[in-house]
Amino acid sequence: MRAWHPDLLPGYESTDLPLPGVTPAPGEPEETELVATLVRRAGGPRGDRRPAVLYLHGWNDYFFQTHLAEAFADLGYAFHALDLRRYGRSLRLGQLRGFVTDLADYFLELDAAAAVIAEDHDGLLVMGHSTGGLISALWTAARPGRVDALVLNSPWLDLQGSALVRTLGSPLVEALGSRNPTSVLRLPPDLGYYARVLHTEHGGEWGYDTDLKASPSPPIRAGWLRAVLVGHQKVAAGLGIEVPVLVLASAASDFGRKWHEGLRGVDTVLDVEQIALRAVRLGGHVTLVRVPEGVHDLVLSPPAVRAGVLATTARWVRAYGPVPSITGSGDRAHLGAGPDTD
Repeated sequence: MRAWHPDLLPGYESTDLPLPGVTPAPGEPEETELVATLVRRAGGPRGDRRPAVLYLHGWNDYFFQTHLAEAFADLGYAFHALDLRRYGRSLRLGQLRGFVTDLADYFLELDAAAAVIAEDHDGLLVMGHSTGGLISALWTAARPGRVDALVLNSPWLDLQGSALVRTLGSPLVEALGSRNPTSVLRLPPDLGYYARVLHTEHGGEWGYDTDLKASPSPPIRAGWLRAVLVGHQKVAAGLGIEVPVLVLASAASDFGRKWHEGLRGVDTVLDVEQIALRAVRLGGHVTLVRVPEGVHDLVLSPPAVRAGVLATTARWVRAYGPVPSITGSGDRAHLGAGPDTD
C-alpha cells in the first residue's frame, strides 16, 4: 500500500515516486536515488471518483500555490501536484538542479503520477506552468486518451529573442548539448527581479522556500537547453493535442535590465507574444486568454489580477473539463484573492 506522509505545506501530504532505471547524471553521487514527488491535499474524501487535477511547476520551482489547489477544490476537483526529479521536494544533495537531456524523460514520473491518481479518480485535468507547460503539452500529445483537458499558465513554447538569434543559437546549443550536456552556459546573469516581484522579503506576497525556488536561478546547462529547444521544435511542427487547451499569458513582457515598479505587472521571464503565436500549434481546440498586469506565474499576480485568472480558469474548466461528481461551491468574489497560505 502506498505511504503518504505529511508534506512541508500544512494540510497537504506527499509520496515519493520511484524512477526505476534512471541513473545519475555525470558528476552526481552514484548512491543517491532519483525520485519524483506527488503532493495532494490531505483529509479529502477518498473513493468518490471525483476528477483530479495534476499540476506541473516550471523551471527553478516547486508546488507551493495552495490557493490554486483550494480554487480547484471549490470546483469539485481532487488536486495533486508533481515535483519533478531534481526539483523542489525531489531534489537530493549533490544532484544537478532541474537537469535532463530529454523532456520525454519526464513522461516516466507523469505516467506514474497519473496511475496513482487513477486509483481514486475518474477524469484528469492537467495544468502546467512555464517549462511545466511545455512538458505537459508534450506529454498530453504523446498520451492520447489519458488527459481530458489541459490548462497552460504562461507555457514556454518558444525561445526568447528574434528569429535570427534563435536560428543562430540552436546549432551551438545542439553541438555543446550533445558533446558535453552538463556544461554550464554563459548567459546574462539573473538580476533577481522576478524574486523581487514575488517574495515577501522584497515587497511581494509569497513566502516560498528560497532553497527550493532560488534566486539567482540555478545555472543553465547545455543538455537541458538542448532538450527544451527540441520541445519547442515539436510545438512548432504541431502537437495535434486532441483535447481542449486553455493558454493563459500576460498582456505584456518586459526584459529590461533596470528595476522599476512596473515589473510587478508584466511577464519578466518569457515573451508573451511568442506564447500567443505558438499556442495555435498545440491542437485544434485552443482558447487563448491575455491577462493585463499578469506576472509570469499568473496565479501569483496581484490579488485582483489573480482572482480574475482563477475565475476565467473556473469558467473554462466548467465548460471543457471533466465533470465533477460532486458540486463545488461555485465562483466566489474572493476566489484566490486571499493571502499566501505557506
